[in-house]
Amino acid sequence: MSFPWAQEYTPSHPFMKWMDERLPIPRLVFNAVGGGYEVPRNLNYFWNFGFLAGLCLVLQIVTGIVMAMHYAANTAVAFDTIEMTVRDVNWGWLMRYAHANGASAFFVVIYIHIFRGFYYGSYKAPREMVWLLGVVIFLLMMATAFMGYVLPWGQMSFWGAKVITGLFGAIPFVGEPLQQWLLGGFAPDNAALNRFFSLHYLLPFVILGVVILHIWALHIPGSSNPTGVEVKSSSDTVPFYPYFVAKDGWAIGVFAILFAIAVFYFPNALGHPDNYIPANPMSTPAHIVPEWYFWPFYAILRAFTQDFFFIPAKLMGVLAMFGAILVWFFLPWLDRSPVRSGNYRPLYRKFFLFGLIPAMAVLFYCGGAPAEEPYVMFSQLAALYYFAHFLIIIPIVSAIEKPLPLPYSITESVLGADEGAQLRPAHGATEAVHPDAAPAV
Repeated sequence: MSFPWAQEYTPSHPFMKWMDERLPIPRLVFNAVGGGYEVPRNLNYFWNFGFLAGLCLVLQIVTGIVMAMHYAANTAVAFDTIEMTVRDVNWGWLMRYAHANGASAFFVVIYIHIFRGFYYGSYKAPREMVWLLGVVIFLLMMATAFMGYVLPWGQMSFWGAKVITGLFGAIPFVGEPLQQWLLGGFAPDNAALNRFFSLHYLLPFVILGVVILHIWALHIPGSSNPTGVEVKSSSDTVPFYPYFVAKDGWAIGVFAILFAIAVFYFPNALGHPDNYIPANPMSTPAHIVPEWYFWPFYAILRAFTQDFFFIPAKLMGVLAMFGAILVWFFLPWLDRSPVRSGNYRPLYRKFFLFGLIPAMAVLFYCGGAPAEEPYVMFSQLAALYYFAHFLIIIPIVSAIEKPLPLPYSITESVLGADEGAQLRPAHGATEAVHPDAAPAV
């Protein structure tokens, strides 16, 4: 968002003036991530995870391109090319472990980024499009990660591909033909491996394109903030550069240290041991699990164990697994509360901290556990709460909750009474004047 008090880009060097007149890339950068982009002054460290997600995407693209230079999408040699890259290619081990652990780091950052959005109401108007594009990015990430997990062609790669693509077989009438069309045969083989490699290479660039749209949509209304109150005056904002560039730089340093520890000291900690065994269609692993970042949705899939009238349990599990993410698309309209931030919504905060977070933790744990009791029962209870949280609890809470009084401005929430904020809500705005109770934002 361009505020009247935002800095103007004024190049002084003759070359920069010449460039600005013909291809204003420096102006674009200045207005997007520089001194020309004003952001709320009260952003906390949860807002650093959007930038870290972009860093992870670049890391995955760079290391993935290098890995692709040494990979052969052929079932006879795919496993060996990965091992050759690690053992014989100069710095190949670094590229392999940075790429494998980078996927996990990417999902850690994204999960924190998403749950920050849940808590602070970042999906609410006027940022619905930012949220919707973010959910699209998450779906593309899951597809990309699944195809990447197949490429090493170990035991978990093969059997994971067989189980996940077998989910399409649950679709009535067209399921089996669709599954065979996706695989190029009756089981994962050369055709499937080639297709997955091609799409795994392509989709990160699609994600990059959607990320650009995501950032573009964000810059129209401007960044949200922990109070959920919109910007009212120049005292509410600071330039992105140098203030939040420095803050993001500190976050990058912490991330780099933790990531380096994982890559150099625990490179295989998150990998399944069976995936270091070449794929064998004649030997089924005792316990087939996807990567850890799929566990909550895998637990929801396995929570359905009984047919419901004419609907098979497998089909209900597949629908619930995809529905667990698709419900996020409707969150801006399910949550009707006029207040954004969970800091000012005591009832919503309780359900978030003591309901949704524990339910997701149980789903994470049960998704990686064997498909037996009591894990199945815990998965069923957690899945039941998960859907109830979004479809029942949030609409009811947003209707009956009495929010806490909001500060009039962002500056007031940081420094106390905002003597410098002279602007008042424009005609038609939904905010009430401080200090009366619970204004809408």
